[in-house]
Amino acid sequence: MRFLIVFFVLISNVLIAQNITYLRPERVFDGEKILEKYGVLIKENKIELIDSQSIIDKNITKDAKIVELKNCTLLPGLIEGHTHLFLHPYNETPWDDQVLKEARSYRTARAVVHAEKTLKAGFTTARDLGTEGAEFDDVGLKKAIDDGLILGPKLLIATKALIATGSYAPKNFSPDIKVPQGAEEADGHDDLIKKVRNQIGRGADVIKIYADYRWGLRGEAAPTFSIEEIKLIVETAKSAGRPTVAHASTAEGMRRAILGGVETIEHGDNGTPEIWKLMVENNVCLCPTLAAGDAISQYRGWKKGFEQEPERITKKRLSFKQATEAGVKICFGGDVGVFAHGDNARELEMLVDYGMQPIDALKTATSINADAFHINNEVGRLKKGLLADLLIVEGNPAQTISDIRNVKKVYKNGILVELK
Repeated sequence: MRFLIVFFVLISNVLIAQNITYLRPERVFDGEKILEKYGVLIKENKIELIDSQSIIDKNITKDAKIVELKNCTLLPGLIEGHTHLFLHPYNETPWDDQVLKEARSYRTARAVVHAEKTLKAGFTTARDLGTEGAEFDDVGLKKAIDDGLILGPKLLIATKALIATGSYAPKNFSPDIKVPQGAEEADGHDDLIKKVRNQIGRGADVIKIYADYRWGLRGEAAPTFSIEEIKLIVETAKSAGRPTVAHASTAEGMRRAILGGVETIEHGDNGTPEIWKLMVENNVCLCPTLAAGDAISQYRGWKKGFEQEPERITKKRLSFKQATEAGVKICFGGDVGVFAHGDNARELEMLVDYGMQPIDALKTATSINADAFHINNEVGRLKKGLLADLLIVEGNPAQTISDIRNVKKVYKNGILVELK
């Protein structure tokens, strides 16, 4: 027995010495809890070990590279759940003008810059929920990142997204003119199946639908697809292993999307107690995109911090509070592109401002998103065998959420990202 123990220790020491980087922060957030005086070993592109520094220090050899991280917190690389890399802030250029007047080549050039800013902000994975008129250009963007041609997070892409005919497009044009769409129109049994399969065939990781939009009689938001159509979309996507998510802000649009089988609701501004209950019962997550509404209100003239909150923000605070109190699982996603890429942490700060504890906000951007997006076998936690996608920040964001902006180091696939 003694021989076996000695042999095991020797083998462990050898393993720790092989191409190992030892990160020694003040604390670790493993995706679920804070661990003081813990360290992480990286071997090639994977996490080799997470344990107390006292234990690692006894077994580490001089061949390992040791990185001291004083007054720092080490976290899993963050997961952005709702971005649009082909958009830029609406106070720079309105959405209509981006779709109608900016060349796709120009939008792709912008997207390359946006992807790099996202990664350098500590977001090593991102779910891009639609190119907003840029066709399938996210497929090429994703491949360029995967091939190492450009810097960016790992992408889960929705390509063109699906809309009901007439609902989601630049408005106020002559009905005689056909203008570019913000997503792909699809209606009815055969057409929906074909469009879903086409997006999957072109490279979609997720199917996004617009379950409602501002096309009501007086310009108000109203449902688009029927429950039967949504069920068909979900079934078609699921047969190819893809989840379906829904833009939905009205109670009826949310209800149809939930009963239709979507996995996440994006926005959910006007949810009701009945809707929140339905989401919990069907295990549907809410991605509230608080930062987008906050940004749009400021673009429209609200002087935040100096003026009373507009009704839209007050209602959003209430609906978010109701959702969390009802037990709805919250995903992290800011609808980045409405506001600046690289400023993704704005949503984390707003989650806390709207009542969430900092550590719970951090969970939404790590373990919860990883579980919700079916990527928990790769990222989202600090765990042996998962990818070494890591973020190191100065301070303690589990106490002061704004410390998440104090980015010191980012690792993607075990490789240190050059931040300057």
